Amino acid sequence: MLTFLARRLASLLVTLAVASAVIFAVMEVLPGDPAEIMLGTNARPDTLAALRANLGLDRPATERYVAWVSGFLQGDLGRSYTYSVPVGELVAQRLWVSLPLAAISLLLTVLIAIPVGAIAAARRNRPVDIGIMAATQVGIAVPNFWFAMLLVFVFAVSLRLLPAGGFPGWGAGLWPALRSLILPAVALALPQASILARVMRSSLIDTLGEDYMRTARAKGLSRSEAVRRHALRNALIPVLTIMGLQFSFLLAGTIIIENVFFLPGLGRLVFQAITQRDLIVVKSVVMLLVASVVIVNFLVELAYAAVDPRLRRRA
Repeated sequence: MLTFLARRLASLLVTLAVASAVIFAVMEVLPGDPAEIMLGTNARPDTLAALRANLGLDRPATERYVAWVSGFLQGDLGRSYTYSVPVGELVAQRLWVSLPLAAISLLLTVLIAIPVGAIAAARRNRPVDIGIMAATQVGIAVPNFWFAMLLVFVFAVSLRLLPAGGFPGWGAGLWPALRSLILPAVALALPQASILARVMRSSLIDTLGEDYMRTARAKGLSRSEAVRRHALRNALIPVLTIMGLQFSFLLAGTIIIENVFFLPGLGRLVFQAITQRDLIVVKSVVMLLVASVVIVNFLVELAYAAVDPRLRRRA
């Protein structure tokens, strides 16, 4: 187990190092000068040069990269060019929206996908299974922002049951805040639930064909009892792997949804920072999101290895 852990940890560190270099390089080649955007195109050259020096943009790229990575490792994400506040403060404020949104979306994904996938597997090749597979195919194919606009039209504009956008803040009360997250959470959850339901169906079908399932039936267990006691537990292993990756995606992939619903989360922060050429915000937030994806994947692999010792020997 220690060898497996060391190899996976080394892989994690290499992945983060490569990701940081790629993110920094991409930010460097993007067109536009942050100083010129902040001061305007009519700013004097000496004023632009002074601002670049103040922001540290006049230093060599390698020096800026080392300073950024070392600060990141110490918890210093830099200072926003646009807002003139530490990036860590901006991230902390926006996480209070993005984290609950991702958690609610994942909860809805699980509540929809697990039973739907199990029903489809139990009624394989029957009309119910065919209908579920058709519905999940639509859920995967249709973009989540289209779902978002449809939900707004039906539940906010037509029925007026839920707000069309905005976030009142947690200070306004738990229900008003959660109410504003329902539609975006559903819009995020439906495509992910479609994916997870298909994974659950496939995994459960494979499990139902195992020898131990036939043995359980031979010992007198009914089909439903055998599924509940033996099949579901084993079928959930690949499902848990996908769930871990989906949470990272739900946290990192909310840029479009947060803009559709005008939510002040991490996705909207990144979008605004890109339009304003606030590169330090973009670099730091994207690196945090990449790190969250890599770390969650690392933890899922550890949990997977703890459940199935064969993976340790293969690694």
